[in-house]
Amino acid sequence: MENSLLTGTMKINQENHLEIGGVDTVKLVEKYGTPVYVYDVFQIKKQARAFKQAFSAQNITAQVAYASKAFACLAMYQLMAQEGLSVDVVSGGELYTAIQADYPPEKIHFHGNNKTESELIEALNYKIGCFVVDNFSELHLLHKLTTERKQEVNILLRVTPGVEAHTHEYISTGQEDSKFGFDLLNGQAKSAVDLALTMPYMKLIGLHSHIGSQIFETEGFIMAIDKLLASVKEWQKATAFDLEVLNLGGGFGIRYIESDKPLAISEYVDRIIAEVIAKTTEYGITMPEIWIEPGRSIVGDAGITLYQTGSEKEVPNVRNYLAVDGGMSDNIRPALYDAEYTGILANRGNDPVTETYSIAGKCCESGDMLIWDLPLPKAERNDILAVFSTGAYGYSMANNYNRIPRPPVVFVENGTDYLVVERESYADLMRLDRSLPKG
Repeated sequence: MENSLLTGTMKINQENHLEIGGVDTVKLVEKYGTPVYVYDVFQIKKQARAFKQAFSAQNITAQVAYASKAFACLAMYQLMAQEGLSVDVVSGGELYTAIQADYPPEKIHFHGNNKTESELIEALNYKIGCFVVDNFSELHLLHKLTTERKQEVNILLRVTPGVEAHTHEYISTGQEDSKFGFDLLNGQAKSAVDLALTMPYMKLIGLHSHIGSQIFETEGFIMAIDKLLASVKEWQKATAFDLEVLNLGGGFGIRYIESDKPLAISEYVDRIIAEVIAKTTEYGITMPEIWIEPGRSIVGDAGITLYQTGSEKEVPNVRNYLAVDGGMSDNIRPALYDAEYTGILANRGNDPVTETYSIAGKCCESGDMLIWDLPLPKAERNDILAVFSTGAYGYSMANNYNRIPRPPVVFVENGTDYLVVERESYADLMRLDRSLPKG
């Protein structure tokens, strides 16, 4: 295959090995074993800075919040804090990790459709910057807690605007059947605004929407902006609602395979800015801060996963299977979503491609397939397969199916590698197990 999918600092070096962050992947495997997740810190920083620069270039007041569900660990939160990004969390575990990273509390936004009382209390204790309220139940619970504590908080209301977008498809659906958010079309969103404005310790600063993922166009964002701001115009005729923040979520696409054609970051942001300016001007609405929540688009193509090849199986006139020492335990997306990936033999980067393999995982499931029909050189046992663009929803969705330990995570930058998450051991797998009672 062509090496056009190499991003950031990745290249094939003089040893014919894939190199990332100035570090030879063969040496990484010798040091850390396989499977192993490897992140190019340069590429993460580049993407984060590109989002911020796109707003600052137009003097637009904005917050770029890293959507940490894409990949969360202590070091990742620390890196995002160093880059000056806000962060969104969706669980007590993500919140706890961000707190352990000393994340600036005012830059933490708490999402989720079923925040527990204990999670809300922990966020209140830490005095986070914003709660993204998802439903009436949460609105009442947060009102109860803030009133008891006499603690003021900022909130956004998550609104379902009736727009869905995925990859290069977008549609205005009017769909009310979603577990997330207050529906705009059936009046729930307006009712939530009216109710929130009566709650003395909760300051309603704006609206949030998230229309989908792996979006390669801007039309869906434009449709959502138009619907949200048209509603705000109507609401402001009858209420004291002041739209200080318009959060348009994330979903900016990345390239997993050759045919994926995402836009440049600046193209997404410029089009969003232009539409918000146009509609606020048309409707006589004060220009709000624009918030966005990129996750995959910051870390996705910065990450690769390295495996060792193992057994082969040829099915004559059908396909050749090549197994690796990982699979759906470290990357469940192909089994879950039919997600597509590509890769190369990292220890033989420029060898001629002569074969086509379907890359099988080692889990005891026929659906444990990572890549179908991958062109490669003739593989040998213990070659190193590098799968590209695994930085988002790889480690964060990793699991212990078949009692397989989760891989380590390594950051690389300027020729240096450092471990940020240790490999699980078999003892780790049993750490919470307890024996049957005796007798």
